[in-house]
Amino acid sequence: MHVNKRSKRRAVAEINVVPYIDVMLVLLIIFMATAPVVMQSVKVDLPQTTSEQLSEDSDPPVIAQVDKDGHYSLMLGSEAEQDMADLIQLAGVVSDYHKTHPNAPVVVGGDKDVRYDAIVQLMAALKDAGVESVGLMTQPSDQKK
Repeated sequence: MHVNKRSKRRAVAEINVVPYIDVMLVLLIIFMATAPVVMQSVKVDLPQTTSEQLSEDSDPPVIAQVDKDGHYSLMLGSEAEQDMADLIQLAGVVSDYHKTHPNAPVVVGGDKDVRYDAIVQLMAALKDAGVESVGLMTQPSDQKK
């Protein structure tokens, strides 16, 4: 038998992707298994940071605050601080004020010992009142009480 050295068969140059798929599936399973464990064990230690003051030419801000006991108060521009009975009353007052002063910045302040839920509920009430952007009040780290 005579073997032709110039065979018409060419070497097939294909990449075998099966091992790569196997590795990706193993990594996917590892990440799926470890994600819930990592999410449950995260402890948050919020950093202290510097903050910028509102500009002098902006309208007086609307300041919504909640204390550590969950009592809400509101200061509209240069008016005196008002105690609010609940979030519904606060949202109504802010909504009325925001219609006449749409450019007034809105900031949320909270006692350092306030529950996170109270801040979130306050921000949700402000959103329901039509406020699109809310800032968070901070105390500069060099002026601690």
